[in-house]
Amino acid sequence: MKKECVAMLLAGGQGSRLYALTSHVAKPAVPFGGKFRIIDFPLSNCVNSGIDTVGVLTQYRPLELNSYIGSGQPWDLDRADGGVHILPPYMREGEQGTWYKGTANAIYQNIDFLDRYDPDYVVVLSGDHIYKMDYSKMLSHHKSVGAACTISVLEVSMEEAKRFGIMNVDERDIVYEFEEKPEQPKSNLASMGVYTFTWAKLRQYLIADEADPASSNDFGKNIIPAMLGAGETLAAYRFKGYWKDVGTIDSLWDANMDMLSPHGSIDLYDPSWPIYARAPIQAPHITGSDAVISHSVVTGGCRVFGTVENSVLFRSVTVEAGAEVRYSILMPGTVVRAGARVEYAILAENSVVEENARVGAPPDVTVPNWGVAVVASGVTVGKNAVVAPNGMIRQDVKEGEQA
Repeated sequence: MKKECVAMLLAGGQGSRLYALTSHVAKPAVPFGGKFRIIDFPLSNCVNSGIDTVGVLTQYRPLELNSYIGSGQPWDLDRADGGVHILPPYMREGEQGTWYKGTANAIYQNIDFLDRYDPDYVVVLSGDHIYKMDYSKMLSHHKSVGAACTISVLEVSMEEAKRFGIMNVDERDIVYEFEEKPEQPKSNLASMGVYTFTWAKLRQYLIADEADPASSNDFGKNIIPAMLGAGETLAAYRFKGYWKDVGTIDSLWDANMDMLSPHGSIDLYDPSWPIYARAPIQAPHITGSDAVISHSVVTGGCRVFGTVENSVLFRSVTVEAGAEVRYSILMPGTVVRAGARVEYAILAENSVVEENARVGAPPDVTVPNWGVAVVASGVTVGKNAVVAPNGMIRQDVKEGEQA
């Protein structure tokens, strides 16, 4: 059962900043890009990087995520020796059951799982990022510098650096200081929340951290500073490529729109680095004689008879004749009835926009707090109803109602 490297994928986040989209599902299970879910990206990265043993740490509303991952077959992780393992919090003998208290505590609670495989290295990942990354290259860098921990970093603008954990490094890219969201950043190397650890070292620091009642049990707040303070070698690994944290409505919408861009976005058509997904079998999409579709993703089972522009349509979406959809994301099973207009919006699974309703509006500097409108899963927006820009609708909107 010995493994050189095991991946631990943190997928238990509530995703509160996604509001209505995560009222029923965990953030990593949120649909993305027409046929994927967010968790498909780190899982596919693992397999494409040669990591065949992955622990998925679930917590908030895990049912749909657990069902989606299943045996791991779509990602070639249905293996007898390794594969994918769902790891929820659990009660130990003599202890009270507890949720994962922080990112470090989540790994601490699964020390027995890791010891089972006796890995030399552990890669710790987040379940809410859209990117393609070869973790084997990061592991090679980690070995070459003899690091206890290697942190993947992305160069951002100095203005953006204020929103990230920033790694200050020497000429060899060895970290000498870590700053969490600094007002005056000294560098623009932002942590991506992707770590490679030497397991023997990480195990030692996890146990010490758990014994500290004042600790937040978090990698960024506790483990990384503790390692730095003890003089461990921490290396920065510079990532070059597309990476997006899709933890907010705006960033999720941006990432889907990025996918429509021919430049500066993630390449989903690269045969050397496929993104795998559990995709149900659907009939081909169909379009009516008067349908207008431009610069959009339209997937299997969709029926489009109206206008769709600059949008992403997941499986089994219906856009009736006379309906207009622009700059929007329509998740599986959504219906837009005749005469309705959806603009700059995200419609969650199985939501319905009835005839002549309006959801969202184009950007307008005169509209206070303008933003992307969101309709939650299963919600119906009634006939002639209006969902204002930046509206977050969690329950049905009655006919003619302003929301």
